[in-house]
Amino acid sequence: MGALLALSSAVVYGIVVPQALGLGESVVVPVSAVTRVALSVLCGVLVLGDRPGAVAWLGIAVTVPALWCVADGRAGAGKGTADGLVASLGVAVQYLALGQAGPGSGLWPVAAGRVAAVLVLLPDAARHARRLTLPLVRCVQAVFIGAGAALGLVLYLLAAQRQLLAVAVVLASLYPALPVVLGLALLHERISRRQAVGLLGAGIATVLLTLG
Repeated sequence: MGALLALSSAVVYGIVVPQALGLGESVVVPVSAVTRVALSVLCGVLVLGDRPGAVAWLGIAVTVPALWCVADGRAGAGKGTADGLVASLGVAVQYLALGQAGPGSGLWPVAAGRVAAVLVLLPDAARHARRLTLPLVRCVQAVFIGAGAALGLVLYLLAAQRQLLAVAVVLASLYPALPVVLGLALLHERISRRQAVGLLGAGIATVLLTLG
């Protein structure tokens, strides 16, 4: 379990994220968001035997276009699409591995996955030590970001232990809507019509998945 988490985290954070930052998020984020939902749901249904109800299936169906719209995805191909597909595979493996942990395992699967991921990425970080030198403020921000990511995995782990994996994955995958909502509410950012439709769809999907 820890090895799967380490490998998936290394793929996402060590390979795809740096390339995505250079390419921009316009292709990587929506492709990753949509594909990881599809992969996780298919594995949950075909491999693990999940059987979502009709309402939950409707929520899953609404989630896919909603994620694409929220991330402001546009049709295209190329390097960004390939990185998005690799990222989605890494996240899907991470979700599926955590979903197999029983209640008796506590939070150890998340802790083991984080430690193993650090060990996997450490050799590459050592080779680029000069580029990793950051001001204290940035280091503190990185710590908070890492803690937030770990908290998100803990909450997903608890959710996956209490409901179908396919439903838990889809609900967890709706997180791209949160930055858009926060930017709209706190920073008064303007959103596109496509994103507004995606936010509406994300809200509807959340209600359907909760009821289903």
